[in-house]
Amino acid sequence: MNRVGYQLSFMMFLQFFIWGSWFVTLGTFLASNLTASGAQIGMAFATQSWGAIIAPFVIGLIADRYFNAEKILGVLHLGGAALLFQMHNSTEFATFYPFVLGYMVLYMPTLALVNSVAFRQMSDPAKEFSKIRVWGTVGWIVAGLMISYMFSWDSRASIEQGLLRNTFLLSSCAAFILGVFSFILPATAPIAKGKEKLSLGEIVGADAFRLLKDRNFAVFFISSILICIPLAFYYQNANPFLAEIGVANPTGKMTLGQISEVGFMLLLPAFLHRFGIRITLLFGMLAWVIRYLMFAFGDAGDLAFTLIVGIALHGICYDFFFVTGQIYTNSQAGQRFQSSAQGMITLATYGLGMLIGFSVAGYITDSFAAGATHNWQSIWLFPAGFAGVVAAIFLLAFKRQAVSSQQIGEP
Repeated sequence: MNRVGYQLSFMMFLQFFIWGSWFVTLGTFLASNLTASGAQIGMAFATQSWGAIIAPFVIGLIADRYFNAEKILGVLHLGGAALLFQMHNSTEFATFYPFVLGYMVLYMPTLALVNSVAFRQMSDPAKEFSKIRVWGTVGWIVAGLMISYMFSWDSRASIEQGLLRNTFLLSSCAAFILGVFSFILPATAPIAKGKEKLSLGEIVGADAFRLLKDRNFAVFFISSILICIPLAFYYQNANPFLAEIGVANPTGKMTLGQISEVGFMLLLPAFLHRFGIRITLLFGMLAWVIRYLMFAFGDAGDLAFTLIVGIALHGICYDFFFVTGQIYTNSQAGQRFQSSAQGMITLATYGLGMLIGFSVAGYITDSFAAGATHNWQSIWLFPAGFAGVVAAIFLLAFKRQAVSSQQIGEP
């Protein structure tokens, strides 16, 4: 790997180290240290969706037209570092929420910016990108291991002492480093010129909505939105659930999900070749059902292994549905609408789908709360059943469809 490769790898490592440093434990922090309700926790997590909705405008109107991507990346992360520090200092939800909302509006566009910086420096992105992007997953894993095993901030005693808020300080320091480092990344000039007209439809990927005329794609599109509701339950409730029932080092154990994500990513092409798009997507949805059933009936004692298996299923849950969905979208869009179609799916899932999901998760969590404890079995049975219904509808409505080997090789 050359010098630029090391720079891009370090960029990816910090990009996802920042997110993994605070997002996994956010629900636990809000419930334990800011006495937030389930609805309020859902509001905090939904800031990710608002950021995802706003991100295309930042990229389409600014990054692609006026300024170098690496410079915008630096400015956004430096601003984010300041907001993370304010999140660390917040003592009540009312003051915390504006900071987390502002932060996610700044952070979500950086996910596309790091990809832009990386792709523009590669001669063969299909072969080179995965070797760079994997360091992002490593960064997320390292963040979780540090929180659990180096600092023990997610232990019951540390949570009671308020030490879990240090995750925001850790993330703020990493964001500051990446903000400064971004200015020495390879120059990534805008491709489009500011004077060129750009329609609102082009920014949000509206041109790709014509794909919905195809029945299979319409079924997939609706299923993608609906399956984000169970996904929101995992992001919002998994860490608080594990901490509340007494699982040791919950944040560290949750990194098994990212480790499995890497492993199943390697298996995905072979699975697609063997079973096709329809069955692969179905496996991804059914994995959510199995995961939540394991959470519902597992415990921190003799059945702790079911919780570990449930966490490890993240690779199938995410790769087999969401990554496969990106491949399927790419295959249906054609070269002209590929970018628009991916933007449309991102807006539908991380925007609309997750926004609905976090609201539903907050309501269900509050419905089964009893003071500081929860009826977790009832909470987890809801997304298990919901995912099962979505999978059944998908199975009946989505007809078999082939995808070429070349398309499978372009996740």
